[in-house]
Formats: sequence, structure tokens, C-alpha cells
Amino acid sequence: MRIQDVPTPCYVLDEAKLIRNLEILGRVQEEAGCRILLAQKAFSMFCEYPLIGRYLAGTTASGLYEARLGREEMGKENHVFSPGYREEEMDEIADICDHVIFNSFSQLKKYRGRCLGKTSIGLRLNPECSTQGDHAIYDPCAPGSRLGVTRENFDRALQEDPHALEGVEGLHFHTLCEQDSDDLERTLEAVEEKFGDYIGRMKWLNMGGGHHITRDGYDVMRLIRCVRHVKETYGVEVYLEPGEAVALNAGYLAAQVLDVVDNGIRTLILDASAACHMPDVLEMPYRPPLKDSGKPGEKAYTYRLSSCTCLAGDIIGDYSFDHEVRPGDRLYFEDMAIYSMVKNNTFNGIGLPHLAVQEPDGTCRIVRSFGYEDFKCRLS
Repeated sequence: MRIQDVPTPCYVLDEAKLIRNLEILGRVQEEAGCRILLAQKAFSMFCEYPLIGRYLAGTTASGLYEARLGREEMGKENHVFSPGYREEEMDEIADICDHVIFNSFSQLKKYRGRCLGKTSIGLRLNPECSTQGDHAIYDPCAPGSRLGVTRENFDRALQEDPHALEGVEGLHFHTLCEQDSDDLERTLEAVEEKFGDYIGRMKWLNMGGGHHITRDGYDVMRLIRCVRHVKETYGVEVYLEPGEAVALNAGYLAAQVLDVVDNGIRTLILDASAACHMPDVLEMPYRPPLKDSGKPGEKAYTYRLSSCTCLAGDIIGDYSFDHEVRPGDRLYFEDMAIYSMVKNNTFNGIGLPHLAVQEPDGTCRIVRSFGYEDFKCRLS
């Protein structure tokens, strides 16, 4: 089967592009002397975990279910961070995770005894260094952010209890989103300025995710210099946990045109949905790349792309084409491996897309299909 033959809608993972990304990340690990983890919150297509595990050190999770997935399907280093852990899940998390990172001193105090001797304990920092411009929803350093301990609260905790850091072996910061290494360098300067007196007391430093390492033009050598600087200055192991960089530009969403509606704007009704299948289009918002298309007015035929849900605002964007688009035609959205299948939903009873893998020779295989029971089992 080729990509033009897969049932729609369908996420198609391009294995050749995934391998290209993994080779870049593998070289960074080797040259920088760091350990890179797959952040499963961005990409959790676990049929590819054996391949990813040949290049990366392991996985990182945002809670128990992702932690179980990483342990079961990759079986290498398994890390977890959550702003708040559920008490009934803590023992299992400590049993299956190599690093457990807490968001606050209160969470650390509550669960320290259940983690000591089982896992390496970490604490997330907030360096209060914002580098993301207008996207406050994705900015962990936005004013009032709940993520990480500021230096003021760090000092207050130690004043109240000089033993507050007992058992802590690592520090963590995550402040980036789809950014280059110049922003990491700037953030690292802030981290060192505010917390450098504690980094050297630790065994490891986790620099989080948001590193667009595999994007064309990313300054890899600056990243390597940053990692080497930390290792040489503080003598700690360094972790990076990108999600997007692992599967960046390595997937497609194949969709079919169901109808064309013209109520003043020519609109294509697709069997794929922004709200259901690529929600970041509405949350960011952003305009996803579409194969063989242009900006509105750039090509001969301009259309608005929408879906078959009842949400009036379920709009993917405006695109132009060299030819007229008709019902039955196929469209292929690009860069659809990340933050797509992990965030999709069945609003309006819309079915979940099939999952497929395109092998390096171009052949495709369906690895999972979903139906009515997958919709119904989430309800009661």
C-alpha cells in the first residue's frame, strides 16, 4: 500500500524522516556527552519505541500512564515530572521511574519518604526568564506561572527547613517551546545566576524540552557548547527531553474532501478536523503545512479548509491550489506526527484517524484502526 491508498483520515508516520531526526539527536548525545529522552507528551506512537530506543536514552512522562507506556514499550531510562502527583499513584510511579521530579517543596516533602531508595529525586526550577514572546499559554516562565520553584520560594523553603533539599539529586528546568539554542543559552545564564550555587551539589541537571534540534538551521554546536559548559563547570550529568525534535516533520495527516460549500467563501469540507485531529491549530493558533498548496491567492484556486464537525470555528486555514479541488480529492497535511495523535478526541462522534507507518521504501502499513467502540468506551 502507498500513502495515496491509506484509508482517511489517517496519521502516517514517515519512518525515513524519523530516522533522520534520531541520527541527529544521537550525534548530539555523543558529541555533547548528554542523555536525550523522548518526551512522550509530544509523540507516543509506541510501535516506533524500539527504533527510537536504539538512538535515545529513554523516555520522560507527565504522569503515571505515560510512565507505564515508556517502561513497557521502550524499557530504558524512565523519567517523570508532574505539577501534582496523585497519592494513590505515587508508589507505582516511584517503582517504575528512574527519576521523579517534583514541582514544589510541598510535593517533595509529602512524597520524599516514598521515593527515597527507589528513584532519583529531582526538583523543578523556575528561572523567571521568559523567551517565548506572545505565546503565554506555552510559556512556563510567564508571570504567575505555576511551574517550577522561583528563587524567592526556594530560599523561603530552606529558611523554614534547612533540610528541605534532603534526598534531592537533580534539578530540572523547562522554559522553551520550538526554540533555538540561543534561547537555551540565555535561559541557562539565568539558571546559573539564580541557582548555580546548588547545581554543583547535584548529580544531574535536566534542561527540559522545547529544543528544536532537528529543525533546519538549528544551531547544534551552540547546544553542544551549553551542555559541555554545564558538565565541565558543575560535574553533573545533563539531560535533554525534546518531544517535537524526535518526530519533527516526520508525519502526515491524510484527509479526503467530502464536499465544497460556497457561502461567500469557497470551503472544503474534510473528513479531518482541526478540533478533533490537530487541536493545536486552534490553541496556538497556527496554519499547518499542506502538501502542494500555497498561501491564499498565491495559486489559481483559493479555499478555506474546514471539517464535518458542527463547530463553526473548526477552521484549519485558507490555502490555494494550482487546480480546482473536488469531492473525493485527497489532501496531505504535513508535520502531523507531533501533538496530533496524543491530543486528538472524538468530539461530535468523529472517529479517530487510522495510524499508519510509511517505511523508508515508501510502502505503508496500517498499525491501528479505531471504530465505534473506541468512541463509546470513553463514555457511559
